[in-house]
Amino acid sequence: MSAIPLLPSFVLRSSTPKRTQLHHQKLQIKAMRAVVQRVTSASIEVDGRIVSEIGPGLLVLVGLHESDTDSDADFICRKVLNMRLFPNENTGKGWDFNVMQKNYGVLLVSQFTLYGILKGNKPDFHVAMPPQKARPFYDSLVEKFRKSYNLDAIKDGVFGAMMKVNLVNDGPVTMQLDSAPSSKLVP
Repeated sequence: MSAIPLLPSFVLRSSTPKRTQLHHQKLQIKAMRAVVQRVTSASIEVDGRIVSEIGPGLLVLVGLHESDTDSDADFICRKVLNMRLFPNENTGKGWDFNVMQKNYGVLLVSQFTLYGILKGNKPDFHVAMPPQKARPFYDSLVEKFRKSYNLDAIKDGVFGAMMKVNLVNDGPVTMQLDSAPSSKLVP
Protein backbone atom coordinates (compact mmCIF):
# COMPACT_ATOMS: atom_id res chain seq x y z
CA MET A 1 0.00 0.00 0.00
CA SER A 2 1.48 3.35 -1.01
CA ALA A 3 1.29 6.43 1.11
CA ILE A 4 -0.91 9.32 0.00
CA PRO A 5 1.21 12.42 -0.39
CA LEU A 6 0.12 15.18 1.97
CA LEU A 7 0.03 18.76 0.83
CA PRO A 8 1.60 21.33 3.08
CA SER A 9 -1.03 22.99 5.26
CA PHE A 10 -0.31 26.45 3.76
CA VAL A 11 -1.45 25.11 0.33
CA LEU A 12 -4.71 23.79 1.72
CA ARG A 13 -5.47 26.97 3.66
CA SER A 14 -4.77 29.29 0.73
CA SER A 15 -6.47 27.37 -2.10
CA THR A 16 -9.56 25.78 -0.54
CA PRO A 17 -11.36 28.94 0.67
CA LYS A 18 -10.67 30.71 -2.63
CA ARG A 19 -12.02 27.78 -4.66
CA THR A 20 -15.12 27.58 -2.44
CA GLN A 21 -15.63 31.34 -2.71
CA LEU A 22 -15.42 31.20 -6.53
CA HIS A 23 -17.85 28.28 -6.58
CA HIS A 24 -20.39 30.23 -4.49
CA GLN A 25 -19.95 33.34 -6.64
CA LYS A 26 -20.66 31.38 -9.82
CA LEU A 27 -23.81 29.95 -8.27
CA GLN A 28 -25.11 33.37 -7.18
CA ILE A 29 -27.59 34.55 -9.77
CA LYS A 30 -28.53 38.16 -10.15
CA ALA A 31 -31.91 38.49 -11.79
CA MET A 32 -35.22 40.32 -11.73
CA ARG A 33 -37.62 38.23 -9.70
CA ALA A 34 -41.38 37.85 -10.12
CA VAL A 35 -43.75 35.87 -7.95
CA VAL A 36 -46.80 35.23 -10.11
CA GLN A 37 -50.11 34.22 -8.56
CA ARG A 38 -53.22 33.22 -10.47
CA VAL A 39 -56.12 34.99 -8.79
CA THR A 40 -59.87 35.27 -9.02
CA SER A 41 -59.45 38.82 -7.67
CA ALA A 42 -56.78 41.06 -6.16
CA SER A 43 -56.59 44.60 -4.84
CA ILE A 44 -54.15 47.04 -3.29
CA GLU A 45 -55.08 49.28 -0.40
CA VAL A 46 -53.06 52.33 0.67
CA ASP A 47 -54.06 54.48 3.66
CA GLY A 48 -57.39 52.70 3.98
CA ARG A 49 -58.53 53.08 0.37
CA ILE A 50 -58.36 50.73 -2.61
CA VAL A 51 -55.98 52.22 -5.20
CA SER A 52 -55.98 49.36 -7.69
CA GLU A 53 -57.88 46.13 -8.31
CA ILE A 54 -58.46 43.38 -10.84
CA GLY A 55 -60.91 40.52 -11.25
CA PRO A 56 -59.55 37.21 -12.58
CA GLY A 57 -55.94 37.32 -13.73
CA LEU A 58 -52.42 37.51 -12.34
CA LEU A 59 -51.00 39.23 -9.28
CA VAL A 60 -47.28 39.77 -9.90
CA LEU A 61 -44.92 40.73 -7.07
CA VAL A 62 -41.78 42.19 -8.67
CA GLY A 63 -38.36 42.30 -7.02
CA LEU A 64 -35.73 44.45 -8.71
CA HIS A 65 -32.09 43.45 -8.29
CA GLU A 66 -29.44 46.17 -8.27
CA SER A 67 -27.99 44.82 -11.54
CA ASP A 68 -31.25 44.55 -13.52
CA THR A 69 -31.35 45.91 -17.05
CA ASP A 70 -33.97 46.45 -19.76
CA SER A 71 -33.35 42.92 -21.05
CA ASP A 72 -34.42 41.55 -17.64
CA ALA A 73 -37.60 43.64 -17.79
CA ASP A 74 -38.30 42.44 -21.36
CA PHE A 75 -37.85 38.82 -20.26
CA ILE A 76 -40.15 39.10 -17.23
CA CYS A 77 -42.82 40.95 -19.21
CA ARG A 78 -42.78 38.41 -22.05
CA LYS A 79 -42.76 35.39 -19.74
CA VAL A 80 -45.50 36.62 -17.38
CA LEU A 81 -47.85 37.55 -20.22
CA ASN A 82 -47.28 34.22 -21.99
CA MET A 83 -47.32 31.81 -19.01
CA ARG A 84 -50.04 29.26 -19.69
CA LEU A 85 -51.61 29.19 -16.24
CA PHE A 86 -55.30 29.14 -17.16
CA PRO A 87 -57.52 26.20 -18.07
CA ASN A 88 -59.31 25.70 -21.35
CA GLU A 89 -62.89 24.90 -20.39
CA ASN A 90 -63.67 23.60 -23.91
CA THR A 91 -60.90 20.99 -24.10
CA GLY A 92 -60.42 20.30 -20.40
CA LYS A 93 -56.70 21.13 -20.64
CA GLY A 94 -55.56 22.56 -17.32
CA TRP A 95 -52.62 24.69 -18.46
CA ASP A 96 -53.66 25.96 -21.86
CA PHE A 97 -54.26 29.73 -21.92
CA ASN A 98 -52.22 32.78 -20.96
CA VAL A 99 -53.64 35.91 -19.34
CA MET A 100 -53.94 37.72 -22.69
CA GLN A 101 -55.90 34.88 -24.31
CA LYS A 102 -58.37 35.01 -21.43
CA ASN A 103 -58.47 38.84 -21.54
CA TYR A 104 -57.81 38.95 -17.78
CA GLY A 105 -56.10 41.61 -15.66
CA VAL A 106 -52.55 41.86 -14.35
CA LEU A 107 -51.80 43.61 -11.06
CA LEU A 108 -48.12 44.50 -10.62
CA VAL A 109 -46.66 45.22 -7.17
CA SER A 110 -43.11 46.44 -6.58
CA GLN A 111 -41.68 44.40 -3.71
CA PHE A 112 -38.04 44.98 -2.80
CA THR A 113 -38.34 42.44 0.03
CA LEU A 114 -38.08 39.65 -2.55
CA TYR A 115 -34.34 40.40 -2.34
CA GLY A 116 -34.13 40.30 1.42
CA ILE A 117 -31.28 38.30 2.91
CA LEU A 118 -31.27 37.36 6.58
CA LYS A 119 -28.17 38.44 8.45
CA GLY A 120 -28.72 36.73 11.75
CA ASN A 121 -32.37 37.47 12.40
CA LYS A 122 -32.51 40.84 10.67
CA PRO A 123 -33.37 41.27 6.97
CA ASP A 124 -30.86 43.05 4.74
CA PHE A 125 -31.88 44.42 1.35
CA HIS A 126 -28.48 45.50 -0.02
CA VAL A 127 -28.89 43.57 -3.31
CA ALA A 128 -32.27 45.15 -4.07
CA MET A 129 -32.19 48.05 -6.51
CA PRO A 130 -31.97 51.34 -4.55
CA PRO A 131 -35.26 53.32 -4.52
CA GLN A 132 -33.96 56.30 -6.54
CA LYS A 133 -33.03 53.95 -9.40
CA ALA A 134 -35.86 51.44 -8.82
CA ARG A 135 -38.76 53.90 -9.17
CA PRO A 136 -38.09 54.90 -12.82
CA PHE A 137 -37.08 51.32 -13.67
CA TYR A 138 -40.30 49.93 -12.19
CA ASP A 139 -42.35 52.59 -14.00
CA SER A 140 -40.74 51.54 -17.29
CA LEU A 141 -41.56 47.88 -16.51
CA VAL A 142 -45.23 48.77 -15.97
CA GLU A 143 -45.19 50.65 -19.28
CA LYS A 144 -43.68 47.59 -21.04
CA PHE A 145 -46.57 45.47 -19.76
CA ARG A 146 -49.11 48.04 -20.93
CA LYS A 147 -47.58 48.30 -24.41
CA SER A 148 -47.28 44.52 -24.72
CA TYR A 149 -50.84 43.74 -23.70
CA ASN A 150 -53.64 46.18 -23.02
CA LEU A 151 -53.31 49.54 -21.29
CA ASP A 152 -56.49 49.05 -19.25
CA ALA A 153 -55.70 45.47 -18.20
CA ILE A 154 -52.44 46.38 -16.42
CA LYS A 155 -52.75 47.85 -12.93
CA ASP A 156 -50.14 48.56 -10.31
CA GLY A 157 -49.69 49.66 -6.73
CA VAL A 158 -48.11 52.79 -5.30
CA PHE A 159 -44.32 52.56 -5.48
CA GLY A 160 -42.71 52.89 -2.05
CA ALA A 161 -46.02 53.02 -0.17
CA MET A 162 -46.99 50.69 2.65
CA MET A 163 -49.59 48.58 0.84
CA LYS A 164 -52.10 45.96 1.86
CA VAL A 165 -52.32 43.42 -0.93
CA ASN A 166 -55.54 41.43 -0.89
CA LEU A 167 -55.99 38.42 -3.12
CA VAL A 168 -57.99 35.30 -3.69
CA ASN A 169 -55.46 32.80 -5.01
CA ASP A 170 -57.01 30.55 -7.65
CA GLY A 171 -55.87 26.95 -7.44
CA PRO A 172 -53.73 27.93 -5.62
CA VAL A 173 -51.26 28.59 -8.42
CA THR A 174 -48.05 30.43 -7.52
CA MET A 175 -44.92 30.48 -9.67
CA GLN A 176 -41.54 32.11 -9.09
CA LEU A 177 -39.84 33.47 -12.17
CA ASP A 178 -36.32 34.88 -12.44
CA SER A 179 -35.03 36.69 -15.51
CA ALA A 180 -32.59 34.87 -17.78
CA PRO A 181 -29.69 33.81 -15.55
CA SER A 182 -27.10 32.93 -18.21
CA SER A 183 -25.78 36.45 -18.64
CA LYS A 184 -26.09 37.33 -14.97
CA LEU A 185 -23.65 34.93 -13.30
CA VAL A 186 -21.18 36.69 -11.05
CA PRO A 187 -17.67 36.46 -12.56
